[in-house]
Amino acid sequence: MSGIFAQAGPLADWFSTRAGDLLSGLINVVVIILVALVLRAVLGRVIMRVVDKIVHSQRKLGQARATAGRLVTKQVDDNDVRQKRQEQRAQTIGSVLRSIASFVIFGMAFLMILGEFGINLGPVIASAGVLGLAIGFGAQSLVQDFLSGIFLMSEDQFGVGDVVDVGDAVGTVESMTMRITKIRDLDGNLWYVRNGEILRVCNMNQDWANAVIEIPLDYSVDIPRAKEVMEQGLADFAADPEFAPELLDQPMVAGVTAIGNGAVTMRVMIKTKPGSQFGIGRAARARLKERLDREGLKVALPVFPAAGSGATASG
Repeated sequence: MSGIFAQAGPLADWFSTRAGDLLSGLINVVVIILVALVLRAVLGRVIMRVVDKIVHSQRKLGQARATAGRLVTKQVDDNDVRQKRQEQRAQTIGSVLRSIASFVIFGMAFLMILGEFGINLGPVIASAGVLGLAIGFGAQSLVQDFLSGIFLMSEDQFGVGDVVDVGDAVGTVESMTMRITKIRDLDGNLWYVRNGEILRVCNMNQDWANAVIEIPLDYSVDIPRAKEVMEQGLADFAADPEFAPELLDQPMVAGVTAIGNGAVTMRVMIKTKPGSQFGIGRAARARLKERLDREGLKVALPVFPAAGSGATASG
C-alpha cells in the first residue's frame, strides 16, 4: 500500500499545482461554447429577418408590376400560391445561410478550445488552409453549382411547379436544391440539371402568358369574313365560365402572319394566367375549328408536288 501512495503522491501534487489552471481552462471552454451558441442563435435570427425582408420587398415589387399592367384583379387568386412559394424559398435560403454560419462559428470555437488545451494552432491552421485550397481547386464545379443555386433561389428565377426551358431540358420543375434542379419533360423523363450549367432560363409561369394560335386557311377564304367569324368564336370562348377565370384579357385576332404552301395563316393571341396558356390554347383551337367548319370556311390542305418538275397539286 505504501508503494501505491508513494506513486500517487506526485500525481496529487501535480493536480494541486495545476488545479487553478485546469479550472480556469474549463471555465474558458464553457464560456466559448456558450458564446458560440448565443452567437449562432442571434445570427440565425438576423439571417431569417434579412431573408424575409428581401422576399417581402420582392413581393411588393411584383404587386406593383401587376398594378402597372392592370392585372391585379385577375391575379388575386394566385396570391396564396405566390406567398407559399416565397415562404418556401425564404426557408431554403435561410437554412443554407444558417448552416454556413454554424460551420464558421463552431469551427472557430473548436480552434479556440484547442488553444485552451495548449495545442499549437499554427500547424493546424496551415494544414487546414492547404487542404481547403486543394479542395477548392478540385471542387470548383461544386462551388459553382452551389453559388448558382443561391442566386436562382434568391432572384426567384423559377420555382417548383414552374414550366421552364433551360436548354436541353424543357418541362416542369419538380424539385430544387442548391446543387441540382430536377425537371420532368413532356415525355415523363426526369432531367437532373446542375445549377452551374444553367446559363439561361425561360420561365413560362411568371406574371402572365400568351397562348399563340396559328390557323392556316385556304386561299379561297375571304379574310375579313374569316376574321369576323374567328372574333365571334373567341368572344363566345371568353364568355365560357370554364375558361373565363383563366383569361386576363379579351382574345384577339392579330391578322395574317404568313402566306405560302397553299395557306393564309391567321394568328390568334390570348393572354392568360401563367401556366394556363397550354390548356387554353388547346381548347381555343378546338372551338375555332368547330366555328370555322360551321361557317363553311376551309382550313388549308397541304400542297404536294405532282409528277413533273415544278408542278403542284392540291392534296
